[in-house]
Amino acid sequence: MRLFVGLGNPGAKYARNRHNVGFMALDRIASDHGFSPWRAKFQGQTAEGTLGGTKTLLLKPQTFMNKSGQSVGETARFYKVSPADIMVFHDEIDLAPQKVKVKQGGGHAGHNGLRSIHAHLGDGYGRVRLGVGHPGHKDAVPGYVLRDFPKADDDWLDDLMRGISDGAADLARGDAGRFMNAVALRLNPPRSSTTQPKSAARAETAAPETPDHPDNRTALQRLADRFR
Repeated sequence: MRLFVGLGNPGAKYARNRHNVGFMALDRIASDHGFSPWRAKFQGQTAEGTLGGTKTLLLKPQTFMNKSGQSVGETARFYKVSPADIMVFHDEIDLAPQKVKVKQGGGHAGHNGLRSIHAHLGDGYGRVRLGVGHPGHKDAVPGYVLRDFPKADDDWLDDLMRGISDGAADLARGDAGRFMNAVALRLNPPRSSTTQPKSAARAETAAPETPDHPDNRTALQRLADRFR
């Protein structure tokens, strides 16, 4: 069994906060992959389903960010899920917006939600670090993460959520590389083979010189023709 945890704060006023991007990720996974309706359990909201053939429980702690570990610890103990089978989705100010990294174990880097989980589970769980950018000064961080994503971020944020959902089954199977590839394909889709850069399209507006239509003008004639 896998336990996917999304971090955030409960309540409508926090729903679009940068700090709630973990909740957003789990909501998208639940919606796209036919999970059960959310229900209150273990001081959180849970939904059950299957990803990549693996039974997976989604958990959104409702304890507020600083006490997330209470809900995560209670859930993990009930289902006997080891930290190695837990993946926590959270906002990461040390990554630029749209950047994503998967990490297993390590420190909490001052993130209060992770700090609380450390206190209840130790540091062996996995994390999906979702970049939201940094305000520039550490004193501005609390206000920054508790503000909504601006409307200008809607397009890439939607692509990010789609990518996370696309790769969720791979992540449940333990294939972080394929998960990251799914996210990258949404954020940076490959160019169509028929699509050409604008510079190339402009270059083709002038008929190219061919053996059937040689340009026999002298250099002086060519220069004069440019000014006609």
